Amino acid sequence: MRSALIVGTGAIGTSIALALRAGGVVTHLRDTDADAARTAEKVGAGTTAAPAGPVDVAVLAVPPAAVATALVALQREGAAGCYTDVAGVKALPEREIEALGCDPTSVVGGHPLVGNPRPGPLAANPDLFDGHPWALVPTERTANRSLNIALELVSLCGATPVLLDAERHDRAMALVSHVPHLISALLAGRLRDTEASALRLAGQELRDVTRGAAACPEVWADLLSANAATVADVLETLAEDALGAAAVLRARGAQGADPLLDLLRKGAQGQTTVPGKYGVPAASLATVEVVVSDDAKEYAQLFGDVADAGVSLHDVAVERSAHRGTARVSLTVSVANEPVLVSRLRLLNRPVRSR
Repeated sequence: MRSALIVGTGAIGTSIALALRAGGVVTHLRDTDADAARTAEKVGAGTTAAPAGPVDVAVLAVPPAAVATALVALQREGAAGCYTDVAGVKALPEREIEALGCDPTSVVGGHPLVGNPRPGPLAANPDLFDGHPWALVPTERTANRSLNIALELVSLCGATPVLLDAERHDRAMALVSHVPHLISALLAGRLRDTEASALRLAGQELRDVTRGAAACPEVWADLLSANAATVADVLETLAEDALGAAAVLRARGAQGADPLLDLLRKGAQGQTTVPGKYGVPAASLATVEVVVSDDAKEYAQLFGDVADAGVSLHDVAVERSAHRGTARVSLTVSVANEPVLVSRLRLLNRPVRSR
């Protein structure tokens, strides 16, 4: 791949452009928001100058409802040899692309799964996709050459390709992303009229569950609308489970067996199937908790101690205790590295707990 056109210079589009440029690809930038395109150009994502001829790939970093119309315009001008997108749903764009009579041989649906970065080109990061899955959704009429270009694009961005069809993709996203976001929003919405004294009792679990609700409502409204029927199916199934749990709680103590414990055990078993970050199996990771002074130098020293132990971190979380002037730092490492890190930190007389 030698050249690319990025249509849409938000955080995702600009991050793709930066990653491609780092791989030696000449990138051209286009956006209906001229300021956004110029900003992406200033951060080194490419040039706003039009390409002299067709590029190897055009990436449509636009909302799901805009993919098909953008594709029609690009194919009419002969902008690229291959076209892909980054929309979070795939069945709707695929249906609209077919209805508008686009050339399907040059199209490969795409979706990098990187969470919700801050909006805008200034939030772009060339390493955003490293180790993350990137769904590719070719159809039966997609040419091999187009698929190969899309695979090269994913590789240049450092992501891992996952090939599947549009319906399977959307069902999967409804379960692992769209419905969880709705649940987060529904629960957070219940907090609006909650007494301040009750909210003072909130802990990390509530923060974890409701974190997603802070994401841009307009973006999520578009995404959920584009996958509405599938999301509704999963939500209705979950509602049945919730009603069943409510019935179990109301009948608590009236039954010999313990269906509540059975329900919770099923949840615990299901949680073990959730992969860790970058696709690492959660079962292969361990967490080491260390209490430190809430001080920048103390944090730096702790990470220096981890480096001296020769241990790589998979994740870090910090929970501060402002009134005590301390913080609990949770270091996620591989199970194999857990005893190494614990031994090193205890040798340095650091208060450590492993879980």
